[in-house]
Amino acid sequence: MASSLDDDELLNDDYYSLLNVRREATQEELKVAYRRLCMLYHPDKHRDPELKRQAEQLFNLVHEAYQVLREPQSRAIYDIYGKRGLDVDGWEVVERKRSPAEIREEYERLQKEREERRLQQRTNPKGTISVGVDATDLFDQYEEDYEDMAGGGVPHVEINKMHISQSIEAPLSTKDTAILSGSLSTHNGNGGGTINLAFRRVTSANGWGEVEVGAGDTQGPLLGMKIFRNLTSRCFATAQCGLQFSSRGVRPGVTTLLARHLDKNTMGYLQWRWGIQSSMNTSIVRDTKSSHFTLAMQFGIPHTFVMMSYQYKFQDDDQTKIKGSVKSGFFGTVVEYGAERKISRHSVLGATVSVGVPQGVSLKIKLNRASQTYFFPIHLTDQLLPSAVFYATVGPLVFYLAIQQLIIRPYVRAQKEEDLDKQREGSASNIARKKQEAESAVSLIILNAWYGKFVTDNSRKHERAKVIDVTVPLQCLVKDSKLILTEATKSGIPGFYDPCVGEEKSLKVLYQFRGVMHQVLSGDAEPLRIPKIILKCVEFEG
Repeated sequence: MASSLDDDELLNDDYYSLLNVRREATQEELKVAYRRLCMLYHPDKHRDPELKRQAEQLFNLVHEAYQVLREPQSRAIYDIYGKRGLDVDGWEVVERKRSPAEIREEYERLQKEREERRLQQRTNPKGTISVGVDATDLFDQYEEDYEDMAGGGVPHVEINKMHISQSIEAPLSTKDTAILSGSLSTHNGNGGGTINLAFRRVTSANGWGEVEVGAGDTQGPLLGMKIFRNLTSRCFATAQCGLQFSSRGVRPGVTTLLARHLDKNTMGYLQWRWGIQSSMNTSIVRDTKSSHFTLAMQFGIPHTFVMMSYQYKFQDDDQTKIKGSVKSGFFGTVVEYGAERKISRHSVLGATVSVGVPQGVSLKIKLNRASQTYFFPIHLTDQLLPSAVFYATVGPLVFYLAIQQLIIRPYVRAQKEEDLDKQREGSASNIARKKQEAESAVSLIILNAWYGKFVTDNSRKHERAKVIDVTVPLQCLVKDSKLILTEATKSGIPGFYDPCVGEEKSLKVLYQFRGVMHQVLSGDAEPLRIPKIILKCVEFEG
């Protein structure tokens, strides 16, 4: 080995050049080159620390190159797309493909999915759709003359409010990001929209700043600024100020937040807000692998309350959670309980029942699909009716179980069967080829083999045969369904020995080739080749 190794050689991504073979090299040529380089670059062959380190790097690169090129599927991917093709997530699925055309098609699909995930991570889209439903006619007491009115026999359920919001991010540089967001809201026929544009800059490893401008047809222009800063490794703070312009004048607002890690799983927060809805809030949040607990207290105008919530997380594949909370203040008291569960790879469904005074009973259904949130608050009654609480609790559960049994599980089962059929179809040709190779590899089977002195003459029956069993050593010499022994004494073959020194010896082999049994007897020094090539001549009558 040279006294020094070129660093460019260590970074060489051309596996063929690394193994010093041509691109059309056979598997046997690859194996020979790999073994030669392993012997050359083995770290144990070098005592100098620097040479040993470089040899170890080259040894690992040679091993990596051989592992890729020795497999026909990964070699085909490498030949088409290079090393970058092997780095695509999910390429192990391509391994079941055999032809280059199939590999190219599967790779392009995986590459497209990867680009879509990368684009989504860069833009970080977030959206919320909220649809409020007024279903109080289902439970509230009717007036005595209600049924006498036209259509009075059918409860009236209507959508009384709706809210849509969306935001995306556009990275401008490694430190700068632009954020565009907008929203539309309507309530009982009246509504409006807003649009906001923010620029965020990461000032250091401990903080960032953001400037925001916005406009809307209901609140007027908005100008704001937000700052985030890590004070210590366990404490951070945010400060936000804004100016809201309207027909009533300019309304300033300031919000500050101080947070601190109380322990590994517990955070404490202090928030102060001045201006629009001034208040002071303190809360403790404890989040562990199996639970989430929150205790909060707020003093302010117009809302002053105490709130406590608890969420239990089941350790199952569906990430099931049950939760409950109590909130009491000047506005009244609200008790909420509910559950959420993962219903697919990217979707989480949850339902919460809210019972309060004087709010009444409401059912809130939420579906999270990737980065989108769909929220459906359904107001059932303004009063505390046991029937409303019962149906709000049991109704969603029965509905979910029915949908789970009738739609979700059959759909998932059908998807799995479809994927399995595709895998079987894609691997059918490969399985047939592997089966053929396997049958070819074991088409010659040595059933029994003996070596030594055989007694075949009836007049010499009194003599004892002197033979040894050489079945296993001969089977080890079978290569590509062939057994070839050269013209030399067979006692020198690995696994053989001379059972009768000085006497005439033979080799008797009983073997199976392509399902047919054969037997051959060969002299000690005679060459042997099995299976024998038999040429059949067919005579044609004139």
